[in-house]
Amino acid sequence: MRETLDITVSIVNWNTKDELQDCLRSVLAQEGARIEVTVVDNASSDGSVDMLRDEFGGAVRVIANDVNRGFGAAHNQVIAASSARYVLLLNPDCRLPAKNVLGRMVEYMDANPDVGMLGPRIVYPDGRLQYSARRFPTALAAAFRHTPLGRLFPRNRFARKYLMEDWDHTQTADVDWLSGAALIVRRRTIEEIGAFDERFFMYVEDMDWCRRAHAAGWRVVYYPEVEVSHRIGASSDQSQTKMIHEHRRSMLRYFLKYNARSPKVLLTPLVAFGLWLVARSRIALLRH
Repeated sequence: MRETLDITVSIVNWNTKDELQDCLRSVLAQEGARIEVTVVDNASSDGSVDMLRDEFGGAVRVIANDVNRGFGAAHNQVIAASSARYVLLLNPDCRLPAKNVLGRMVEYMDANPDVGMLGPRIVYPDGRLQYSARRFPTALAAAFRHTPLGRLFPRNRFARKYLMEDWDHTQTADVDWLSGAALIVRRRTIEEIGAFDERFFMYVEDMDWCRRAHAAGWRVVYYPEVEVSHRIGASSDQSQTKMIHEHRRSMLRYFLKYNARSPKVLLTPLVAFGLWLVARSRIALLRH
């Protein structure tokens, strides 16, 4: 009888061969949890698949897509083919600096069966905090982030509240949502709420997933007792303008998904225009 695995580690890659190589080395060095690792390659052109097969052979399962299926759809391929008690989403530009990161996350989840999703403290490579635990967004938070307003008022309360800058990120706590860059999810939670909504090609799918977990009665917990290093943007920086528009489209889909049967749906044209303005502002900032 096959021993039940603790974690299926799911990594989605697009043209980040060198980052992915370092990420996998840190994952395969983990102790204290029985794991399997699957990498979905979304039609990379940088030799990522050859590197995976040459260096990691039987240690890593590879799913090589012919087209870029997007973040959520690619993770769903792994989720559908796995059976471990937990699934860990991990970006290829992440590193696990300590060898007991996965073991400690499993221990916490096992000790707290009402927790459906758990996210570690995520930091930049230089040790600075990334705000990976957040509150659900508001229109004012969107208006004051990545726009000229954000530059004029960098310490505005709307963005600070969204990023939870008003809260001590050294404390374990229940939160609204967690970044999918490094997120462990209980198998039973996935079976209950479903996998990622594939209408979100890139961005917002993690926020939507956490919202669905809350609606089903699961806790979503930020757990800073373990730490993951994350460079951010190894894939998305290769096509920044396109990714800004993908974020805009995903935010609009998110608004429609949760307001289609609400009077707020009448605000759709205004929301769409506002998101377009935010996207144009972000693109303009990139060019200066």
